[in-house]
Amino acid sequence: MRPLLNIDAGEYENEPDALYALADALNIACGGHAGDAHSMRRVLLACVHHHTRAGAHPSYPDRANFGRRTMAISDSDLARSIEAQCNALIEVAREVGIPIVHLKLHGALYHDANRSESLAKLCLNAARALGRVAIVGPAVGAWPDEARARGLDYLVEGFADRGVRDDGTLIPRDQPGALITDPPQCAARAQALAQQSIGTLCVHGDTENALAIAIAVSDALGTLKTRS
Repeated sequence: MRPLLNIDAGEYENEPDALYALADALNIACGGHAGDAHSMRRVLLACVHHHTRAGAHPSYPDRANFGRRTMAISDSDLARSIEAQCNALIEVAREVGIPIVHLKLHGALYHDANRSESLAKLCLNAARALGRVAIVGPAVGAWPDEARARGLDYLVEGFADRGVRDDGTLIPRDQPGALITDPPQCAARAQALAQQSIGTLCVHGDTENALAIAIAVSDALGTLKTRS
């Protein structure tokens, strides 16, 4: 079964529609690290046009660091921010006429919620307005444990454009080898990950050569049976 190709979107104004067209699912920035009503509408309309799954991509409310640093914030403030981000996306999605079908946390929050049961619970509770959506995240940790405990569908994620350490965790972005920007190398990584228990593969929309990477990854996965 071919893993779904998911792409983070709505983070920059110059994202090409061709990038959106390659995705099976788009993770839409909804105001935390990036995004506003205009960008959300643009990506959601692309989802309608290309028959692409639309998902929420909330984060720490930290545009200065693009949501990629752990933020000192109270639980109540973080919960309110995640709720507001999800509600903002839901509002635009209703206007466009497309459902939100999955949730993927962004950046530091993605990793922090996987290390903390209490934070995983907080994030899922704060995103409850999305309903019973599929959850995207790492193979093991607090995040999949909490999602599965709630009976939610869970998609294990791999990254075509990120390097990993020996223990399988991502190389931090400030260290050598964190980003893979060579399309053939990303394609080879995608093929290798597809042989594992991966439900979805990510290409970051802000990675250098993102469009070329997405094309290479999509082509590499093209011979595998597509999920329904």
